[in-house]
Amino acid sequence: MKIYIYAILVFLFLSFSSSRSVAQGCVAVRNMSSCSLTSDSTVRAGWQLNLNYRYFKSYKHFRGSHEERERVENGTQVINHDNSILIGLSYQANSRWAVSLTIPYLNIDRSSLYEHKGNNSGERYHTSSSGLGDMRIASYYNLFPNSYKTHMTVGAGLKLPTGNYNYQDYFHKRGVEQPDTLVQLAVDQSIQPGDGGFGVTLEFAFTQQISNRIQAYASGLYLINPRNTNGTTRSPNLTNGIPLSNEFSVPDQFLIRAGASYSFLNDIRVAVGARYEGVAVEDIIGKSDGFRRPGYILSIEPSVNYNFGKHGLGLNCPVALVRNRTQSVLDKQRTEVTGTYQHGDAAFADYLISVSYTYRF
Repeated sequence: MKIYIYAILVFLFLSFSSSRSVAQGCVAVRNMSSCSLTSDSTVRAGWQLNLNYRYFKSYKHFRGSHEERERVENGTQVINHDNSILIGLSYQANSRWAVSLTIPYLNIDRSSLYEHKGNNSGERYHTSSSGLGDMRIASYYNLFPNSYKTHMTVGAGLKLPTGNYNYQDYFHKRGVEQPDTLVQLAVDQSIQPGDGGFGVTLEFAFTQQISNRIQAYASGLYLINPRNTNGTTRSPNLTNGIPLSNEFSVPDQFLIRAGASYSFLNDIRVAVGARYEGVAVEDIIGKSDGFRRPGYILSIEPSVNYNFGKHGLGLNCPVALVRNRTQSVLDKQRTEVTGTYQHGDAAFADYLISVSYTYRF
């Protein structure tokens, strides 16, 4: 069978996922992807705990799909080290209904020149953020509870603004009387623990048994974020006289994934698929003012899962094939105001490492 893909890892049946996923880097996708690649069509009523750790380093700058290699060569690249832990708890009530709670904890370090004394200074400094992210709750409905070969669930949920969306740290600036002045400001949007919006998530998870060992899968999620901007202002100021342009936007996000898996030794499943994730240029509900870095990543995603008794271990490592920082609404507005084409950049990672552990009670 043919499956046409936009790809990412999200909730699969009886598995847990989370809310920045992102996209990896300055394109500030919140943790929506878990590591687990559970493609099990068997219904097991009860509770399940999921722990997920993910890491990436973003440092390659893209403007559109063009990589600005000179940023790394000149040492002016922005570097984000993202370490996230996601705790999930799900409950399978019966053969059709399940509910899930996701609690992310983030710890992110960011180093740059331009945010402090400027790219020409040659001085790199760090800012960081840590703490609770935006939690998610969701419910799921199994469309084919009596089918062994075909499995399809649909889900809907809420993303809660539990993460700090005005996290601040100290920036090094050139002072008039002192060469190094510390100024407390909001950290970059890409490392803010939250986005400040109440969101609605819509998702699906599909698996099709092709043979005793081969299974096709697809899943997807869209986060609707109606809030326009969250009131947190960015530095440096790039308003150009455009209202709300110096406030962080609260963007929609999307995640889709598809591929095939192969099981052997009864307990091990390996898979490879495509993964597509990103931040929308414009929200489908509400306005899209303010500062955001829209864009997407298309990756190839190998993974492996090992189940033993009530336990499960998973590892996946999506590797980026295409990275594109698309032109934002603010870029287009600034183009009209200045009369010159404006298109911001963003830093992306080469790959993401994600490790998960599940326990069925």
